[in-house]
Amino acid sequence: MINTTYKASQDRKPGKSWSGLTVMARKRKKLGDILVSWGAISQKDLDKAVEHSQNTHHRLGQTLTELGLVDEEQVTKAMAAQFGLEYVDLDHHVIEPTALELMPDELIRRHLVLPMSKENGRLKIIIHDPLDLDTMDLLRFRLNTELECALASRSKIKRYIDTFMDKIGASLDATVGELQSSIDASIDVESIAKSRPEDESAPVIKLINKIIDEAVKLRASDIHVEPMSDRVRVRYRIDGVCIQRDNVPKQLQPVVMTRFKIMAGMDIAEKRLPQDGRIKKNVSGVDIDFRVSALPAYHGESMVLRILRPESVRVGIQALGFNHDDYERFLKIIKRPNGIFLVTGPTGSGKTTTLYSALQDLNRPDKKIITAEDPVEYNFTGINQCQVRTDIGLTFPSILRSMLRQAPNIILVGEIRDQEVADIAIQAALTGHLVFSTLHTNDAPSAITRLIDMGVKPFLVASSIQAIMAQRLVRVICKECKTEVDKIDPKFIRLLNFKPGDLAGKKIYRGAGCKRCQNSGYHGRLGIFEMMLMNSEIRELAFQRAPTNEVRKAAIASGMRTLLEDGKLKILQGITTIEEVARHAQASTTMLDFDAEE
Repeated sequence: MINTTYKASQDRKPGKSWSGLTVMARKRKKLGDILVSWGAISQKDLDKAVEHSQNTHHRLGQTLTELGLVDEEQVTKAMAAQFGLEYVDLDHHVIEPTALELMPDELIRRHLVLPMSKENGRLKIIIHDPLDLDTMDLLRFRLNTELECALASRSKIKRYIDTFMDKIGASLDATVGELQSSIDASIDVESIAKSRPEDESAPVIKLINKIIDEAVKLRASDIHVEPMSDRVRVRYRIDGVCIQRDNVPKQLQPVVMTRFKIMAGMDIAEKRLPQDGRIKKNVSGVDIDFRVSALPAYHGESMVLRILRPESVRVGIQALGFNHDDYERFLKIIKRPNGIFLVTGPTGSGKTTTLYSALQDLNRPDKKIITAEDPVEYNFTGINQCQVRTDIGLTFPSILRSMLRQAPNIILVGEIRDQEVADIAIQAALTGHLVFSTLHTNDAPSAITRLIDMGVKPFLVASSIQAIMAQRLVRVICKECKTEVDKIDPKFIRLLNFKPGDLAGKKIYRGAGCKRCQNSGYHGRLGIFEMMLMNSEIRELAFQRAPTNEVRKAAIASGMRTLLEDGKLKILQGITTIEEVARHAQASTTMLDFDAEE
């Protein structure tokens, strides 16, 4: 075994014993103090993180990483020092394959622990949370042995399991190959319909479970199952980009679609009308919801599964990708007592995540928050969430009228779709409520024109809106294969309107591609933002029904950074690539003309 472990500097001291570890709780140094003493953060940063942690009810270590003050490895090393544990860097530490056999696979995956060795009747394991005493006691009971613990970061433990233990991809290929070579004629829709949910022995059921498991493992946001003329195409949307996975034999199309419908609680006999459903499935020890949509198409029903991960909307405001000035403005806006804050952008641009992050920051016992959503995708403690049900007359307007009688402080309207919803939201804002909502427009200034086009009176738009923010999601360069770009294509310089001095002496990066990012060069996404604060000039333009380009000029003159400019800033900061920003924001002729006038 290659030993490249880091020994925590703090000696273990006699005291309270749990799960094979000995700690003295009263003399244990605080995590934040350890990081300050190491020079990883300043005392000012620590105070800010402690306040944020108390507001969000997150642990300090999680808050520090959410705010971008330290990375996960620094927190893990500090926890190792805090508890007197051994720190293991799994990027350089090899666990013997025989050691993995010391614990059942189900326990390893469910609790994200790794066995290392067993000596003198004590099992040495790698954990990620030394405060999870319940898991330690459960493992000690299930394995009937004493435990000795070492510490590694959660993400590295998960990646190690995915790399060296999970063979989902290979087994998925094998299952598809098996079905292609010998399709059992006895497999029919009726047999699938009669299968019990826990029966995973049938080849088709096994195939579908593996598709779902692999998509979750690869961080996909959606699974697309699309019938073609000669096959059924399976694609995963990863970081906003569709990647083709495999093809399912055309002969299996009826049973595959039927199985998905059964899992989602849909009517398997209805094939002519669109249907919606929901699946709840445990994947690697985590309960994950899937929102399912079936749409009749030319070659059969197309099925899309949206993967709803609770942690994806609990990232914290700082982790959304704001630059410091936009972050400060955002916090000021959401803490105003009344008015409307609109977030705009196309489907999949992260609007819901942004608004949920704002609500989490505001979710305190002294505030009453009510939401009207269609559908409710994520459940939050302390927030009253109402599901729109048009089939029984429970529409956005009816919910909004009723919720105003509930005396809320803050209201979230899932989307402003028509004049009636817009009028009620504006009346709520004018009567002392803080209202959050979304709108489908390309940028922030055009939201004013859109509301007026809906039929909302211009003076109401001008008086009720506090700010409008447009956003897009851009892929982040993978940290493990980040490399400097030697030469930039002149086409992208023109598309993004870079001026001659903008790139002088600056380094531009891209991802070369590695195993961590599936050779894409990207891992994860962050937002680029365009935040327009309403001032007297912009309100006057809204009242006069001024064209969008005049509103845009006034907003830029008052300090608004456009989507393009925010994207360019993130390119120069080494966060994303020039090609990625060009996919979402390009210099328009109007903008170029405006620059020329200046």
